Amino acid sequence: MKNCIFCAIAAGEAPAVIVREWPDALAIRPRSGGVNASHLLVLPRVHVEDAGTDPEVTAAVMRRAAELMAEHPAANLITSKGAAATQTVFHLHVHVLGRQKDDDLPLPWTPQHTTPAATQNGVTSS
Repeated sequence: MKNCIFCAIAAGEAPAVIVREWPDALAIRPRSGGVNASHLLVLPRVHVEDAGTDPEVTAAVMRRAAELMAEHPAANLITSKGAAATQTVFHLHVHVLGRQKDDDLPLPWTPQHTTPAATQNGVTSS
């Protein structure tokens, strides 16, 4: 797809730190450095907008992400669909985040983070 940075990376037309490659996907380091040292993005070599667009491509990307996740004793796999769900690059990608106890990396639904909506509705995390 024209103007898609992940398509350009997959085609070798844009720079990226590639950590692992497969015929159907690749794992790269986020340009920002990520939220921790283990943060990787797994993306398909073909353009698919999000995880809900093509279940077969999504399954292949998740399989590759799971291979990387298996290298960690604790980890998160995260993907988003749509701007309202925090997707900013509209090319399917899965974040693989190795985790450690007390790493202070909050997720919106964990006790480390209280959302304004949850507070307003009288709901608290447990």
